[in-house]
Amino acid sequence: MSTDWKGVFPAVTTKFKEDFSLDYAGIKKGVEAQIDAGVHGIITSGSLGESSTLSYEEKQEVLRVAVEVADGRVPVLMGVAFTTTAEACRAVEEAQVNGAEGFMVLPAMLYPADRRETLTHFREVAKASGKPIMIYNNPVAYTVDCTVDMLEEMADEPMFVAIKESSDDVRRVTDIINRLGDRYQLFTGVDNLAMESLLMGSVGWVAGLVCAFPQETVAIYNLIQAGRIAEARDIYRWFKPLLDLDVNVKLVQNIKLAEVATGLGTETVRPPRLPLVGAERDSVQAVIRHALDNRPDVSDYV
Repeated sequence: MSTDWKGVFPAVTTKFKEDFSLDYAGIKKGVEAQIDAGVHGIITSGSLGESSTLSYEEKQEVLRVAVEVADGRVPVLMGVAFTTTAEACRAVEEAQVNGAEGFMVLPAMLYPADRRETLTHFREVAKASGKPIMIYNNPVAYTVDCTVDMLEEMADEPMFVAIKESSDDVRRVTDIINRLGDRYQLFTGVDNLAMESLLMGSVGWVAGLVCAFPQETVAIYNLIQAGRIAEARDIYRWFKPLLDLDVNVKLVQNIKLAEVATGLGTETVRPPRLPLVGAERDSVQAVIRHALDNRPDVSDYV
């Protein structure tokens, strides 16, 4: 299995109408804005896409819409997070028909699987996938840690081509590369560790605040690839307070509020999530306002 995933892959938000049904126009607008800004891939139905509140059918529908908008310009991956291995396998089989060019796969949800169970889950999904897989490691949020030893053990499966590394420890980037070289295409999955991870060898960024600030995210990536580190660092320092909003249990509400400020979405989230209120909302809005008041011109970098 040959693929060349690298660059900025937004984990796009899922847009809803006020009655909480899927907002197809909003989803299309959001995906198009990302592609127009120069992103290198799209990921649907991730944590930021409120996967836990989407039905099985809705996940497939969001994928179909994104594939239609992308129209082959960038690969579209579907997030695969289910409570059972069987449902995850069913999802990747159907998603191939719906145009997915790959998958971002998590360990099974809710049950904290041990090493043997986690490896078995990933391998079973790989058998069903027919498309390349990005292994999503996020022990902070989902308790299961795909260690370097486990990644080494899974390296014999050609469907596993990439890793979204979200352990919140940038040292893991070096550990993976030291052990496995370029076996996997390594993506950073923590917004406020992105530049650090890219400088240490990650080739891509599964991003969150990109949903509201796509040009700035792409500019940082492009500048790093061009070796223009000081310019990238200046933008990253401006971006950092916004990126911190991604590392929060209410990242969805935070980022959707930022999308409102940049004209790329609404605040509507599905319960049990609710839009931010009171001092919490004021605090996030203050971060967004300050960023917009000092927004850099990145037009030369995208």
